Amino acid sequence: MPSLEAYQRSLDYSYAPGIFPSLEAMNKRPEWVRRLLVSSKGAGHEGVNKLCALAEEKHIRIETADKALSRISGKDNCFAAAVFEKRPLALDGDGDHIVLHHISDQGNLGTILRTALGFGYHDIAIIRPAADGYDPKVVRASMGALFSLRIMEYNDFSAYRQEFSHHAAYPFMLDGSVQMDDAAEKAARPCALIFGNEGAGLPPEFQTVGQPVRIPSSDEVDSLNLAIAAAIGMYAFRRQ
Repeated sequence: MPSLEAYQRSLDYSYAPGIFPSLEAMNKRPEWVRRLLVSSKGAGHEGVNKLCALAEEKHIRIETADKALSRISGKDNCFAAAVFEKRPLALDGDGDHIVLHHISDQGNLGTILRTALGFGYHDIAIIRPAADGYDPKVVRASMGALFSLRIMEYNDFSAYRQEFSHHAAYPFMLDGSVQMDDAAEKAARPCALIFGNEGAGLPPEFQTVGQPVRIPSSDEVDSLNLAIAAAIGMYAFRRQ
């Protein structure tokens, strides 16, 4: 087997560090997994034993790789990591979408992916430039939700919009003209909930895209954390 490199975006594979993310990779997308890395410190650990049994069942190579695990996770207590192929999946044309425009924080992206799965959204469009959805930090932050989602990156919003022009668009903006609950109550399906960069939000031109919406909040804060705002928006539109 070829030696493993430190993760970079240009690689055709990535890592799912941690026992639970590795289990998600092997249970949900076993055809993606190239090998399983385990730590010698994890000998006898229930989670590691479960992973190894699963790897043997699915004929996935198991390697003891303490140094590689430390390098991948940045920690000395990472007991396992699945090495998996990066395989973008086409979005479902009939499902609701979460569109993330120039999101830059890996932790936010991972949290949003896990939240989306929790609320039943399975299709995520990431508009570049943006954090890498396959980065091990994102995979870890998502707790392996990545392996239950369809994620596609686009060079710009127009490329996404051209492919999914039939989706009703709801950009979340501080100066959105309609309150979120009102928009969610009347929302057309399928829909695309659009969230912007952590600092800049969505550009002004999104005021003319679909129906801009705002999350009502007190005037004691200027904005909400992106992952929190996305969770509120996803819940509001899903409960309708």
